[in-house]
Amino acid sequence: MNRFLCAALLGALAAPAFAGDVAVSISVGQPGFFGQIDIGGAPRPPVIYAQPVVAVRPPQYVAVEPVYLHVPPGYEKHWSHHCAQYNACGRPVYFVQHDWYNREYVPRYQREHREHEIARQQEIARDHMRHEEHERHEEHERHDRDHDRDHDDHGHDRDHRDR
Repeated sequence: MNRFLCAALLGALAAPAFAGDVAVSISVGQPGFFGQIDIGGAPRPPVIYAQPVVAVRPPQYVAVEPVYLHVPPGYEKHWSHHCAQYNACGRPVYFVQHDWYNREYVPRYQREHREHEIARQQEIARDHMRHEEHERHEEHERHDRDHDRDHDDHGHDRDHRDR
């Protein structure tokens, strides 16, 4: 009885913890995403500071290309406190402006990736059709083999072969 009571009590205490474990996933190209972005061949976006910021200088100078980051407001002011979250402590960073990210980058990213996704879905559909055609061909060949075997098993054409 004590074991049952202890188990029930532990279960009741653990239940509220699971309810709070709901996660929301936001990825690059969506409003509310913060992290490194790839501007590709687009013109240089408006940035918060004209010069890239490096939070922690590496012991030896290593030439590293700057990265463009979209970070929550205020992070750029205390970058050394936040750079580890973005794996960018020893890197030069340009902080893109929030309105540019939402107005320019998000629509372009979604348009480009929608086109890639449509092409990917079309390729999947073509693969599926090729697979179905292959399956129909295989089924047809099995049917022909079974028909020929059944035909031979019933003695048909046996007289013809014996002659």
